[in-house]
Amino acid sequence: MRIGIVCPYSFDVPGGVQNHIVDLAEALIGLGHEVSVLAPADEDSPLPSYVVPAGRSVPFPYNGSVARITFGPVSTARVRRWLARGDFDVLHVHEPFALSLSLLAVLSARGPVVATFHTAMTRSRALAAAQGMLQIVMERITARIAVSALARKVQVEHLDGGAVEIPNGVAVAKFADAEPLPGWPGQIGPGSGGTIGFLGRFTEPRKGFAVLREAFVALAAERPGLRLLVAGPGEPEELTEGVPPELRDRITFLGLVSEADKARMLRSVHLYVAPNMGGESFGMILTEAMAAGAAIVASDLDAFRRVLDGGRAGQLFPTGDADALRRTLVQLLDDPARRADLSACAREVVASFDWPTVARRVLEVYAAAIEATDGRVIDQEWVGPR
Repeated sequence: MRIGIVCPYSFDVPGGVQNHIVDLAEALIGLGHEVSVLAPADEDSPLPSYVVPAGRSVPFPYNGSVARITFGPVSTARVRRWLARGDFDVLHVHEPFALSLSLLAVLSARGPVVATFHTAMTRSRALAAAQGMLQIVMERITARIAVSALARKVQVEHLDGGAVEIPNGVAVAKFADAEPLPGWPGQIGPGSGGTIGFLGRFTEPRKGFAVLREAFVALAAERPGLRLLVAGPGEPEELTEGVPPELRDRITFLGLVSEADKARMLRSVHLYVAPNMGGESFGMILTEAMAAGAAIVASDLDAFRRVLDGGRAGQLFPTGDADALRRTLVQLLDDPARRADLSACAREVVASFDWPTVARRVLEVYAAAIEATDGRVIDQEWVGPR
């Protein structure tokens, strides 16, 4: 099968949707299919061979974060050339309501279109500003995928249609087989030591790093040798803001890391903490930490609760409660048997998220979309933005 996949967000900046698309593309290629991915990216960016760069992106506020997108007449022309060259059996777009390449691709497509919805939001400035165009987009989508129950709920309640729920996948072996970073996770014992991990954009309030930082400061003051390992974009000064000087050397900042080093980082902690405040429809980092074998502590968000099998595969704490997080960390750091139980359960749960399994479910949706169109093409041509 010839498959075209469109990413709305820049490949020059790491993100969950971008990682999802890369892993899906590689899983599909591994299953014998021909895949091309179109994404915002500079022409000279280091990209996988199957990714076609569509030019530079611009920042745009979206779902409580800042997405880097590409839009306009030049982008429209590039999308159309890519579609013509690809002659795809099916087009798979991600986040088609973001004002970027996915929306342009849907409007320019002539055959079956599958759309994946990652977010669980119901309103945004982008949606409000483009209601007429979004109706056209909806009419051109053949089949929909939602990565979570929350994202599917938005489809049913707000967008007049259903969606097949297929979760984000994770390359389990890549994380399970990674080597820890040198010197990590280090020693741990009753009342002392241990390594806590966090990965993400720590400057974004909804990621909840401030909650983890507050809990860490309180705990590190009474627990000698406790360390915090952080990876993600941002400046070290922002990371340690409000941390007493005598504790700052116990925070190690890796900065942006490659996918390989992300796996190594997750293998280098006793506990992985996801203190997010909201706006999450799934929790991809949780599946990656589960695959790496880390014991997980996470905010009691509905999306996280679902991924962690109701708390069986990870310890939940009240969202935004730094003191509750501190108490949870103390309990788990001093209870190796409980950490081992969480890790074992996580390995069992994450098997259903392994990419080959997930990709086969996506292929079933592709086949249904192709059958639904029965070779028909859309005759009406969209003019495009001017």
